[in-house]
Amino acid sequence: MDITTFFDSEAFKWVILPVLIFCARVVDVSIGTIRIIFVSKGMKVLAPLCGFFEILIWLVAISNVMQNFTNPVLYIGYAGGFATGNYVGMIIEEKLALGLCVIRIITRKDATKLVEFLRAAGYGVTTMDAQGASGPVRIIFTVVRRYDIDEIDSVIQKHNPKAFYSVEDVKFVSEGAFPLLKPWYRRGFGSSFRLYRKGK
Repeated sequence: MDITTFFDSEAFKWVILPVLIFCARVVDVSIGTIRIIFVSKGMKVLAPLCGFFEILIWLVAISNVMQNFTNPVLYIGYAGGFATGNYVGMIIEEKLALGLCVIRIITRKDATKLVEFLRAAGYGVTTMDAQGASGPVRIIFTVVRRYDIDEIDSVIQKHNPKAFYSVEDVKFVSEGAFPLLKPWYRRGFGSSFRLYRKGK
């Protein structure tokens, strides 16, 4: 079987091509998800580079769909690849754990040990007294790398398990105190955008 006959075969049109379209969409949507993260982090080199490959793969995929628009299996492969690509892109972004987060901790319990532990570990910590709905509270702020979130979570659970705390992304900081960088294989894959509300 020559190459022309192979491309014209029913197996290629109804099985192989839809699978290729599916894979192409998974790749380009995953890259697109990462590109959006790079844009939000201000990565001016990586974001355009990802955009180049994202649109290149998309053009290849959509051109094949348009050339075979009577094949409904291609539509399924295209849509399925788009949905799967979003999921894969989110998983990759979570594993990369790029950027910084600010952790805001509010507790009525004495937070001296928690603050001392964080400072001893190399984290910059700012504290202030405030008035909560049910009385005086202590507010603790610290900016950490995203892959350190799980470590901070375990520290809070150990010293102030009933504290309220939130995690938010930070695009830029002018300066700060952070622990020494860990090797990539020892970094935890923390997830941001978590909000814990626990009884005090």
